[in-house]
Amino acid sequence: MTISFVSWSQLTPDERRAALRRPAQEDGEELQQKVRAIVADVRTRGDAALHEYTERFDGVRLDALEVSRSEYAAAQAALSAEQIAALERAIANVRAFHEAQRAPTLVLETSPGVVCERHYRPIDAVGLYVPAGVAPLPSAAIMTAVPAAIAGCRTRILCTPPRKDGTADPAVLVAAQLCQVERVFKVGGAQAIAAMAYGTQTIPKVDKVFGPGNAWVTAAKLLCANDPEGAALDLPAGPSEVLVIADDSARADFVAADLLAQAEHSADAQVMLVTTSSELAQAVIKEIEAQMRRLGRESTLGAAIEHSRIILVDSIEAAFEVSNAYAPEHLIVQVREPRAWLAHVRNAGSVFLGPWTPETMGDYCSGTNHVLPTYGFARAYSGLSLSDFLKRITVQELSADGLKDLGPTAIRIAELEGLDAHANAVQVRLAHLTRS
Repeated sequence: MTISFVSWSQLTPDERRAALRRPAQEDGEELQQKVRAIVADVRTRGDAALHEYTERFDGVRLDALEVSRSEYAAAQAALSAEQIAALERAIANVRAFHEAQRAPTLVLETSPGVVCERHYRPIDAVGLYVPAGVAPLPSAAIMTAVPAAIAGCRTRILCTPPRKDGTADPAVLVAAQLCQVERVFKVGGAQAIAAMAYGTQTIPKVDKVFGPGNAWVTAAKLLCANDPEGAALDLPAGPSEVLVIADDSARADFVAADLLAQAEHSADAQVMLVTTSSELAQAVIKEIEAQMRRLGRESTLGAAIEHSRIILVDSIEAAFEVSNAYAPEHLIVQVREPRAWLAHVRNAGSVFLGPWTPETMGDYCSGTNHVLPTYGFARAYSGLSLSDFLKRITVQELSADGLKDLGPTAIRIAELEGLDAHANAVQVRLAHLTRS
């Protein structure tokens, strides 16, 4: 196992950019071409293409793409009461946090007789993607389906890759049912995104696609979102990543555990430690090696650790500069008085403060959403929230007196732009009011 160890102050600007580069971005052009071909094929051939890709990529030939009633019953029976209770408690916390995000209708009189409003409406049809590559993720079903239900989206479908026996993961199915998703399809990867974006003979077209995934899924979401006939995307949520900021007060075993927790997601996950303490860095390396020996998914962990980074900085201020440049999906702050440093965070999907806040809690059950921007998109995107499932519609209404008062302002601006028809739409009304 090799962990790249660099001293930030000694790097050139180019070397700093290289140190913060994601592994999944290295073969981007080739990946784009392959995804483009899959999306075009699904768009053209529909279900037939889905069956072929499922057999090729997932190693299973399906009789039907949609999960049957009997499969739901079998999934329910496969989980213990304790497992179902854990899902229910996680759902309750996620629901509570997202229910609190409801916003009232905004009504404001901006000028006398001029009323402006903002109303919220649910997106009609949403598609939820739940990965199951290295491991099935019932938590992703919770994180997407709960706010979709709260928002009131009328059509809510879910796609997830099948297992080798042709069934969907039982925990994913139970979580979907608990979150009021009625239709689940056994399709994964870029082909699932294309199916939801354009519709097939079996899978209905949706207006927006939600959920995390690997580089293929993210590329497909971006491609379909750029097509007016496709579907909007929630955010670029690709391979998982975490950055830990730690000083010499941090526990090496805690830091190592947090790094490994994200590394086990996939071989193209990336984990970063930024620290002021070379002693801590060395201790973390030893802890990673020790903890890996007693964990599963050794090959996945090893591959992810190979392109991990430990960055030594001169100060905590510099650590936050590095973090903001990287814009991590998850940021863990294990320093003295971590909340005092929160204002220094400009770019991050979700922040975890202090030694008793492992990222695992946000992944599963604290209540915040774990669908977060990756690839550095946290510079401009936020994590998933209730508002992502809603449209904001503005309304304005003017009285006759309001138009008399504000209309001349609109006329002057229309004249500045040389748009006399715009001015005319106001002038004919003002003329009518003058004659009345």
